[in-house]
Amino acid sequence: MDTHNDKRMVRFIPNGLTFARLVLTLIFLAMVLYAPGLPQEKLPDFLLVAFILFVIAGVTDIIDGKVARMFDVASKFGRMVDPLADKILVCGAFVCFAIVKQPTLVHIFEPTTVAVIRWLVVVIIIARELVVTILRHLAEARGVNFAATVSGKIKMFIQSFAIGTVVMKWAYVSRAWGDWFTVIAFLIMIVSTVVSGIQSLKRPIK
Repeated sequence: MDTHNDKRMVRFIPNGLTFARLVLTLIFLAMVLYAPGLPQEKLPDFLLVAFILFVIAGVTDIIDGKVARMFDVASKFGRMVDPLADKILVCGAFVCFAIVKQPTLVHIFEPTTVAVIRWLVVVIIIARELVVTILRHLAEARGVNFAATVSGKIKMFIQSFAIGTVVMKWAYVSRAWGDWFTVIAFLIMIVSTVVSGIQSLKRPIK
């Protein structure tokens, strides 16, 4: 058995999963943008499908890293593209939410205030990701491993939880507790995003 060729084949698995996540991400984002045009009676089922695709995309994010480490096939491509796929998923989701005016939070804030909150969340998340992406490229260009850290993974989990919260609230919850739950999820997400961004600034890039 040619173990060298086997390892080359295994190397494609994490990258294939990353590519699949990109495809699922684009479908999910398209569904979020399309959802407001649906009749109310069809919306819950449609958003449930979108949520399932989002969860599958998140699972591929867990699996590809484990496969890469298990078979020792981690690559520079994976370290660069895998975080990029995550950024497209997270940043794209919150941009699309702001466009379709979700979450509404009608039981807590006025529409104008909610709109400001949505776009402020987008700005904070994108700013953090831009800074980290620049640092990652600088580090990789100098041969420094800038792979995801524990704080980054926690941040990603909380952001994903917040995205799922918005989708499920949009589909099924119209009561005040849903608004409060979403606000708390957003606050925790913002704190984790800022903290992980600050920790990334402290990492060596040369």
